[in-house]
Amino acid sequence: MSPLSFFRWIVILAALSALKTSDAQSGSIAISRLSPAVRQRLATPGFRVAVLFFALTDCPISNRYVPVIERLDREYASRGVQVWWVYPDPTDDARAIAQHRKDFAITGAIYPGAPRTAVDMAHVTVTPEAAVFVTQGDELREVYHGRIDDRYIALGQERPRATRNELELAIEAALEGKPAPAPEGPPVGCSIEPAQK
Repeated sequence: MSPLSFFRWIVILAALSALKTSDAQSGSIAISRLSPAVRQRLATPGFRVAVLFFALTDCPISNRYVPVIERLDREYASRGVQVWWVYPDPTDDARAIAQHRKDFAITGAIYPGAPRTAVDMAHVTVTPEAAVFVTQGDELREVYHGRIDDRYIALGQERPRATRNELELAIEAALEGKPAPAPEGPPVGCSIEPAQK
């Protein structure tokens, strides 16, 4: 085999591998793989879009977004959007979560399944971060995961107010059946601890 042919095969194999990886990470998950309780809640008739918002009780950046998420929950519920609060840190037990919700007057629903499953399903790494899923038959398809908006540039660097509300744009796109715009920067906040092995 000539060096040129060998190089072409490498390029083809790399492309096929990238396609396979892309499919695996597209966020499409069969609802049947989730627990019955979660499946029933996420596929509730009347809701077309599920938003998972990842929060930690002691993350100041995450806590700054409580009013934003509560507003989105109120404004989009009548349009078939269900917002779920996910607390992925195992040290955030039921008492800590209840106190957090009381302290910040949070009324949104708590994700009904295992938080670690939600982290894996949504491909998130920090709080605050969000993921948007659309219901398609018996599947949930992730159409967005990333920051809520561009208020935080980096840790310690913040704009007075957001200039691009990326989560809201993603929700609107999902409702219209359009591709969600990609976030223009990484989420900034508190790291989600990896699962213990």
